[in-house]
Amino acid sequence: MNTLAETTAIKHPGQPVGVFDSGVGGLSVLAHIRQQLPGEQLIYFADSGFAPYGEKSDEVLIERSLAVAEFLLTHHIKALVIACNTATAAAVATLRQRYPELIIIGMEPGLKPAALHSVSKVVGVLATKSTLQSQKFSQLRDQLSVETGVNFIAQACIGLVNQIEKAELHSAETLQLVRRYVAPLLAQGADTLVLGCTHYPFIAHLIRQVVAENQPDAKLDAVRLIDTGEAVARRLHKLLEQQGLLNTQPSAAISSTALNTYTTGSTSNLEHALQHMLGLRADQYQLSALA
Repeated sequence: MNTLAETTAIKHPGQPVGVFDSGVGGLSVLAHIRQQLPGEQLIYFADSGFAPYGEKSDEVLIERSLAVAEFLLTHHIKALVIACNTATAAAVATLRQRYPELIIIGMEPGLKPAALHSVSKVVGVLATKSTLQSQKFSQLRDQLSVETGVNFIAQACIGLVNQIEKAELHSAETLQLVRRYVAPLLAQGADTLVLGCTHYPFIAHLIRQVVAENQPDAKLDAVRLIDTGEAVARRLHKLLEQQGLLNTQPSAAISSTALNTYTTGSTSNLEHALQHMLGLRADQYQLSALA
């Protein structure tokens, strides 16, 4: 295995950025990266065959995240984006320790911007069970609760990722799940909802529908949704620029951002998700042999 050589080798701006998630949720982060870094070559890894991450132990997620990172390193990536809150909470520290020379950016539930925005001082956090049970989340929540006086109400959204993976973004079953998880938060006075899983931005329209059902007389933006994908893209831009790795080719020289994809699930499902969720097509859809 040449992992050490891959991470310590001299990198250059033309190398790709690797992005991975348990499935299609990380495409919400990919969209922000494409928008803010139009010159970058991207590799997206959807670990759909191993999903859902939210029901697995930290030990399993660490082992899996290391395996995915090593796979992406064979493609000479210059940076790694963990586009999954659950995998970040479980494995980002281990990944950074294992690959100290690699730019690694993880997801963090947007508790801080939510706390700054909330007027009612009640913030609902929608996330997977694993994310909410992680030490990383607990420490951040407790710290910000003391600093800001905000009450963070955690809501594990069991089954919601599976619905999004099946592309059921408008189904009655998905809407019913959203009602089950969002309505109690609104009833407790939450005026801000943190989308603590990268899958959830794809059903933001359903969340807003439930808000409207529960607060029919409120303004359209009475409850704010916090999505941290944009902040991740900004962080990636900053770190690549600081290390001289930002691809600064003139936009006219790039017909579109090169995008290659790998999945441990169905390539046709990933292709469908890209097209219907983002309106994009990848240059390649490949099945990964990662066990």
